[in-house]
Amino acid sequence: MTEPQLEEERDDAIVGRAFRWSALVIVLIGVGVGVAYWRSTIKPPPIVRQSDPIKPELREPPKITIPVMPFADITESAGIRFVHENGAAGERLLPESMGGGVAFLDYDGDGDPDILCVNSCRWPWDERPVEQSPTMALYRNDGDCKFTDVTKDAGLDVTFYGQGVAVGDYDNDGDVDLYLTAVGLNHLYRNDGGRFVDVTESANVGGTRDQWSTSCGFLDYDNDGDLDLFVCNYVRWTREFDKAQPFTLTGERAYGRPQEFPGTYPYLYRNDGEGKFSEVSETAGLRIKNPVRQEVYAAKSLGVTCGDFDDDGWIDIAVANDTVQNFLFHNQKNGTFAEKAVERGMAFDQQGQARGAMGIDMARIRGSDHLAIAIGNFANEMSALYVANGNSMQFNDEAIATGIGPQSRLELTFGTLFVDVDLDGRFDIISANGHLEPEINKVQASQFYEQPPHFFWNCGPESRTEFVPVPSEKCGSDFLKRMVGRGAAFADIDGDGDLDLLFGATGAKPRLLRNDQQLGHHWLRVDVAGVKGGRAAIGAKIVVTLADGKIIGQIMPTRGYLSQSEFPATFGLGSQDKVSKVTIQWPTGESKTIDAPPINQVLKVSP
Repeated sequence: MTEPQLEEERDDAIVGRAFRWSALVIVLIGVGVGVAYWRSTIKPPPIVRQSDPIKPELREPPKITIPVMPFADITESAGIRFVHENGAAGERLLPESMGGGVAFLDYDGDGDPDILCVNSCRWPWDERPVEQSPTMALYRNDGDCKFTDVTKDAGLDVTFYGQGVAVGDYDNDGDVDLYLTAVGLNHLYRNDGGRFVDVTESANVGGTRDQWSTSCGFLDYDNDGDLDLFVCNYVRWTREFDKAQPFTLTGERAYGRPQEFPGTYPYLYRNDGEGKFSEVSETAGLRIKNPVRQEVYAAKSLGVTCGDFDDDGWIDIAVANDTVQNFLFHNQKNGTFAEKAVERGMAFDQQGQARGAMGIDMARIRGSDHLAIAIGNFANEMSALYVANGNSMQFNDEAIATGIGPQSRLELTFGTLFVDVDLDGRFDIISANGHLEPEINKVQASQFYEQPPHFFWNCGPESRTEFVPVPSEKCGSDFLKRMVGRGAAFADIDGDGDLDLLFGATGAKPRLLRNDQQLGHHWLRVDVAGVKGGRAAIGAKIVVTLADGKIIGQIMPTRGYLSQSEFPATFGLGSQDKVSKVTIQWPTGESKTIDAPPINQVLKVSP
């Protein structure tokens, strides 16, 4: 190969290498440009800077200052000498532990509340000597908190094993009559000008000798203007069956458990006029059967209250049952009732268990926006507070959330009442407590036969707990004194506008407690006459309209346990010194409105 050729080949090689390097450089530059472009299209993640957390705004509940609301025990000074006889003689028969009904009633029509104490008696087989057979006691109110025993003059010096009482003018003659339940036959006494006549047989309301009836009440369930009668029956009881059960405590015989006794059903007596009644519990749908054993009746009823729960103009019925589900009888407006307690949330506790329910009451609370039904239960079981929004009749047990549950768990609660003790426009809760077993403390250190009553002050729904227990320094030592409490009732016995209390007891004296609060709150009491000229206004709805809301009440003496409270409805107004209007709606449909009535007085209204 010639020299020129070699040189040419070298030049070609150099050019080739240069070209390849140039191409590589171009490619690298292109890659670099591409990477730069790609990176330029990617937005860097935002820089997160930690800021101070925003603290939630805490709602500070209002500070609670419980007012001074003292009660004074005036039982002795008022002349109340009654002592309940339960017949206990060592056999520990279940009825001995359950009696003690009481009532406030105006039997003589003079405008102030008199007192009736229901009595039981010795058993027929009891051979112990007795100077005088025990009877119920009727005390006439003579004013100035003084009462006179008029039992014999009124024709009520009769003896039977009594339990509860209902008060109502069933014959629309202008005075109130009495119905008394018993172990055995019940009794209806017609008031003939202040003297009572037994008309049980002619009225057909005695029941049967093998039945044990407890709480009872008059109501107009069919809206015909006269009073019908609802009667709770407890358990099927006989002495022989009771004694055959192995009930013991500390090695000795004890009072029996209701679980061991068969259930039964309530009575519903329809008023047919002319002093006659028909027992319609079966056709009215009140004979509820055990859901598992259809041949067995389910009721073991101790307490009853009535009211228009859904505001449809018809009276419904709530029943407290012992160790079985409670009942909620919804009026179907055709003479029948539908039992709705399970589906409406009032049958059981929050775990779906039945409790030992005793006393019961109902009221509109929280500015009348909610219907509340309170039920007192057995020892170590919280009291219930079933609350429904508006007229829904869909209840939720709010006992824990409102503060009642934990504070009521220890005591065995019977008579339970909504009472506006301090007249501030909010309903407080009062209850009578006491155990069944005199020797219970020997086996349960936390339990006592005599127990203090409950007083839960309503401090409003905006508070941490809606109800708070009132200590002795605020309500007085007389109120919290221990007793074997059973029945409970309220009335204004001294005409000062606030409500006084009467607690019944089993085998002991009752307790009359005068309300001595001096808070200066305003009030209005409404006394409603019946549509047929008598005192048959039971069930009438009262709406008191104020500048900032309404208070709703109802004429309904049947409340508590075995007991009756006064007829007039009391409305606490607090610091409000004016009422815009008062509207009354009778069960028969009549209504009346009174504009701007004067306050701090009794307003008497006729249709």
